[in-house]
Amino acid sequence: MKKTWKASLAILFSVLLIVGTFPFSTQAKGKKLDYDQYSQVAVGKDGMVATAHPLASEIGADVLKKGGNAIDAAVAIQFALNVVEPMMSGIGGGGFMMVYDGKTKETTIINSRERAPRGATPNMFLDKNGNPIPFAERSTGGTAVGVPGTLKGLETALEKWGTRPIQQLIDPAIKLADKGFPIDSVLAAAISDNKGTLSKTAAKDIFLPNGKPLLEGEILVQKDLAKTFKLIRSKGSDAFYKGPVAEALASTVQKYGGSMTTEDLNKYKVTIDKPIWGDYQGYQIASMPPPSSGGVFLLQMLKILDDFNLSQYHVGSWQKYHLLAETMHLAYADRAAYAGDPEFVNVPLNGLLHPDYIKERQKLISLNSVNMNPTAGNPWKYESVVAANYEQKKQPNDRKYGETTHFSVTDRWGNVVSYTTTIEQLFGTGIVVPGYGIVLNNELTDFDAVPGGANEVQPNKRPLSSMTPTIVFKDDKPVLTVGSPGGATIITSVLQTILHAIEYDMELKAAVEEPRIYTNNLNSYRYESGISKDVIDKLNSMGHKFGTNPVTIGNVQSILIDHKNGTFKGVADSSRNGAAIGVNLKGKKK
Repeated sequence: MKKTWKASLAILFSVLLIVGTFPFSTQAKGKKLDYDQYSQVAVGKDGMVATAHPLASEIGADVLKKGGNAIDAAVAIQFALNVVEPMMSGIGGGGFMMVYDGKTKETTIINSRERAPRGATPNMFLDKNGNPIPFAERSTGGTAVGVPGTLKGLETALEKWGTRPIQQLIDPAIKLADKGFPIDSVLAAAISDNKGTLSKTAAKDIFLPNGKPLLEGEILVQKDLAKTFKLIRSKGSDAFYKGPVAEALASTVQKYGGSMTTEDLNKYKVTIDKPIWGDYQGYQIASMPPPSSGGVFLLQMLKILDDFNLSQYHVGSWQKYHLLAETMHLAYADRAAYAGDPEFVNVPLNGLLHPDYIKERQKLISLNSVNMNPTAGNPWKYESVVAANYEQKKQPNDRKYGETTHFSVTDRWGNVVSYTTTIEQLFGTGIVVPGYGIVLNNELTDFDAVPGGANEVQPNKRPLSSMTPTIVFKDDKPVLTVGSPGGATIITSVLQTILHAIEYDMELKAAVEEPRIYTNNLNSYRYESGISKDVIDKLNSMGHKFGTNPVTIGNVQSILIDHKNGTFKGVADSSRNGAAIGVNLKGKKK
């Protein structure tokens, strides 16, 4: 019997009351998400959010609309992403939140990078014969799990800049986890691709019900994660780093061969860092210092490329891609030799960016040929400190490219957030803490497998990262946020977006979508579709080794701040189902 329209309306109203303001939660099982109502490009006068998932973007925009600032919104977004992008980031991982304070005009980083537990050892990724354990094995065991920092980072950011309590900001994520949401194509593919790993842990009960991967449009409910979030809502970060959750987390890591203890969790601390700064064509660029390699090598590559006047060549030309590839080879050679956690090793930041050192590196690049032996230089001669005595060790070439997520937020008070957050590989180790729904990172595989170099494993040390949250300034005012996921490819995604926006003066969406390349040595090349076959053939004829199949590189989320017109333009990269949402508060004073 057909229902009357009044009865149907009453049912719909009841459902809306239950699920709140999240339209996707009302869809029936088996229906795909409707992205038509969302845009990858948006403009707003009172705020902007750009994330890789529309539900997280909605939640962040809602915080801004209700009077919260960009930091409040960022916290709410991270909790939401933990639910809707559980394979990318969450409280089982860490990240770097860069904040420009609109009031003090200062730029600061909340560094919540994971740390090695006190039981970690330099040779823990070697087998009994002293050979590196294969990546597929070392990345899915307990030894790969770093002490998570994300929750401490969120709490620290709120203490420093927030205007809303964590209890309010975590609520939307609790609803999403408790009631469920239809999963999107990106999550569905991630579950399918990683079903073997997920089937070995408590993750199977969440993502593989009845032994089968959840499909796009099916409802993902995470009751255990909702329970953990409720504990955090009532007790703050102590609910995670102390008591039953910490005990369950540590015992789970130990079950899978790791050494983490509750004491490691109890003692975890974030650091508050200052950005590394550089200039490029009249712009000032604030990016991430070590233990990330992102900022210093982003700036190094920009400085190397600056004198080549890239824009004299077409944006899709072989000349542009050749110069990019040659610059990347030199930068990544330096990265492998000198980058590490500054709490443990000296990193020659001044030398790596010194004008004379940059000239040395530029002389190694020719437009007409490939440098067949790109090696690390000697930046120490431009340093006042004594050179570190570690040596570069050859590492196995079997690791996968990590994935993570980046998002950007701005508000009407001038605050800007550029935040990259991660659990490393898709679903991290694949290990989930039973009863609490926490997906654990495999961040310690970012350490060198073979010890002896700047980035060897040591207790309490932070592994080298490539995350590159960045804010670009003009005349001391923030004008652009940039960041991306993609493991070691992150730096080059940010680099190329900045080059396209500044050097080529491209509109922001076009700058984000322009095909990117990545290469860190003569045997590792990646490129996106859209680069012509003629260009690839020309590059390969010179000695490059671009393959036959293009891939996706990164997922840039960016905001352009137009001070003249008083607007924000947000852009989400089309490589995921992201959304940019602008905030316009009619009739409300700033």
